[in-house]
Amino acid sequence: MVEIAPSILSADFARLGEEIQAAERGGAGLIHVDIMDGHFVPNITIGPLVVKAARKSTRLPLDCHLMISDPDRYIGDFARAGADLMSVHVEAVTHLHRTLAAIRDLGCRPGVVLNPATPLTAIEEALRYVDYVLVMSVNPGFGGQSFIEPCLDKVSRLRGMIESRGLNVQIEIDGGVGLDNVAEVVRAGARWIVAGSAVFGTGDAESATRALRQKAMEPLTV
Repeated sequence: MVEIAPSILSADFARLGEEIQAAERGGAGLIHVDIMDGHFVPNITIGPLVVKAARKSTRLPLDCHLMISDPDRYIGDFARAGADLMSVHVEAVTHLHRTLAAIRDLGCRPGVVLNPATPLTAIEEALRYVDYVLVMSVNPGFGGQSFIEPCLDKVSRLRGMIESRGLNVQIEIDGGVGLDNVAEVVRAGARWIVAGSAVFGTGDAESATRALRQKAMEPLTV
């Protein structure tokens, strides 16, 4: 099953609840929350208070993507704020197994994230401890970037790694995905599709989410 995960990074924060609810009406399966600290990535976005506000606006799972240094200091805060899924960058964590176990102990589903130039070997030993792998198809830090094409092959190879081990691990992709390439991304093996400007940048999050989901389902219905 393909799930669209609209990223509120591109939403109108003056109407955040309405924006989230519009995406939900359009068929979103997750709400993606990009958390940046101005240190691991060159931008600062939101913290637990916004996650708590988003929690009040939807029953959909909140997918918190921690683009931060030393995420261990903050995973408890985000769990208490209402996160359902929480992913950390392999590039930012010293003891990945311990961090993933702590996320699960907090009642959240753990995920690991790979930047575009980080090889799959960096997370090979962690696959058995995660519920999902988030493949970045842009360099993290800002919305509206162009899709990095070699990430398609990376997704395909990751799908092979997961299947060869018989694991139930989802592949999520984030960055530059829209109507023009979402079907190709799904064919490569991704099933959770993060979309920011492709949803909230259109002025009609409900229709944009619905259209993106329909396009993403095409490879699975042929």
